[in-house]
Amino acid sequence: MTTTTGTRDFLLPDLGEGLSEAEIVEWRVAVGDVVTVDQSVVEVETAKAVVDVPCPYAGRVVALHGAAGEVRPVGQPLITIAPLDGEAEGDPHATYREEERAGSGNVLIGYGTGHGGSGRRRRPRLALAPEPAAGASAGPGGPGTTVPPTAADPTRGGATATVGGPASMTGSGPLAAASTGGAGRPVQDRSAGAPLVISPIVRRLAKERGVDLASLTGTGPGGVIRRADVEAALAAPLAAVPDAPAAHVGLAPAADGDVVIPLTGIRKAIADKLSRSRREIPEVTIWVDVDATGLLATRAAINAATPDAPVSILALLARICLSGLRKYPQLNAHVDTEGQRIVQSAGVHLGIAAQTDRGLVVPVLRDAQRLTTRELAAALAETTAAARAGTLPPARLTGGTFTLNNYGVFGVDGSTPIINHPEAALLGVGRIVDKPWVVDGQLAVRKVTQLSLTFDHRVCDGGVAGGFLRHVADCVEQPALLVANV
Repeated sequence: MTTTTGTRDFLLPDLGEGLSEAEIVEWRVAVGDVVTVDQSVVEVETAKAVVDVPCPYAGRVVALHGAAGEVRPVGQPLITIAPLDGEAEGDPHATYREEERAGSGNVLIGYGTGHGGSGRRRRPRLALAPEPAAGASAGPGGPGTTVPPTAADPTRGGATATVGGPASMTGSGPLAAASTGGAGRPVQDRSAGAPLVISPIVRRLAKERGVDLASLTGTGPGGVIRRADVEAALAAPLAAVPDAPAAHVGLAPAADGDVVIPLTGIRKAIADKLSRSRREIPEVTIWVDVDATGLLATRAAINAATPDAPVSILALLARICLSGLRKYPQLNAHVDTEGQRIVQSAGVHLGIAAQTDRGLVVPVLRDAQRLTTRELAAALAETTAAARAGTLPPARLTGGTFTLNNYGVFGVDGSTPIINHPEAALLGVGRIVDKPWVVDGQLAVRKVTQLSLTFDHRVCDGGVAGGFLRHVADCVEQPALLVANV
């Protein structure tokens, strides 16, 4: 971007992949330094990588916009360059950079001046046509000379461009593919074939979103189609079709005999919540088979000692989960997308997935870490019974921070359940069945189950999730380990 004083502001370019900002790591230059075209001037860090950013201008550095550690948005000034004394203002390399950046605001793709020997082909650009001098005549090699057809990219519809001269501006013949508009800028003629697009990012965006570039009017210099033009086309409301019958796009109408069930009530609430979870949470599922023989023996011993207050397997699994969350609190959390932060909850509000006649519900035991194992067992029995009866108030069905799902009651071994939004993790337990298992080097028949953990990859990486699942598995196989963590 050239200012009225002759200096040029280099804007932070679009680094691709939808990134909108970058943090300045280290400046490679200082105010007063002389830089050349494509010289690296700053190292920045994005959400994906640390990269060196080259400057498309040559001259003297007069301003650095931002200090190390500062976050700069894409499209804002990064560095200001002034021409050296006696330097011509019409630098052809700078002109090329202006044209290249016009496609999407700024791009970091295709930098390089083309004066080396790489041999890579560049898409030809339309040249600016100077105003013809009075009385000038066209002649060989003079004004009005056309660019040979071989210089144009055949994939762009065979358009040709001129390098000046009144004969090329008549609009009759192939040279009408490019003409000059106001201020001597090239204006695209739709009859030329391909639309005027310079940036590969703009082409890719249009292709991915199904936007016809030929239908757009570019707002960039010379009618160049910019990213903003594509996004504006995506945001524009579709024209209403009069008398169009109401129908679901892509779905065949219900046939005779089909059962149509309105998506309402609790079914709609379930659909909305699970859809939001799958849409927003980058979930990962890991699993492990465990020998639950020791856990069953521990439960039998507890219930034999106090038959009036039995403890369920689900209560023991809940106690193990609470122990694991104490060791790995990263999973007892949620992501605040508006505040751009992760919130780890002080208490564990344990959700228990329960299947009812009305659908799936997840009642919550608040501050479950404060309950003893017997209290957990009693609270679980009371809560699940009330959930199936439909007597739980809405406040008891929200606010969970971690969910335990025993899908083994359906006779299945494993699952990849959807996280209960906005929670960050869910432990699933399959059925406990007799399976061959190696114990002390000998094959034996043991009570085996599968544990699966689905977690939000935004709150932690595989090390934390794997550590939590391994801790749970170890406590299931050796319940005595649980005593050391209670």
